[in-house]
Amino acid sequence: MATTSTTTSESGASGESGARRGPLSWVGDAVGGVRRFIRQVVWELKKVVRPTRKELLTYTAVVLVFVCAVMAYTQLLDIGFGKLIIWAFAAK
Repeated sequence: MATTSTTTSESGASGESGARRGPLSWVGDAVGGVRRFIRQVVWELKKVVRPTRKELLTYTAVVLVFVCAVMAYTQLLDIGFGKLIIWAFAAK
């Protein structure tokens, strides 16, 4: 009797209507999930505002300048720390 009440509470807790599903029912759920994902991706892509050519060139220039500045800063730190290490550990 305890087994029956446990089974009833388990099926009620899982949200199923009591009908048994087949062993491959997860395939249909997965396909439905993939379809929903693709629909959502297409919906989001329709909301994307693409930059104009002028904006794209401006953004590209900003990124390139920033990357060059970070490269120069890193190079200066590397040279400075290299000289510091050579000075600190140089045999006299």
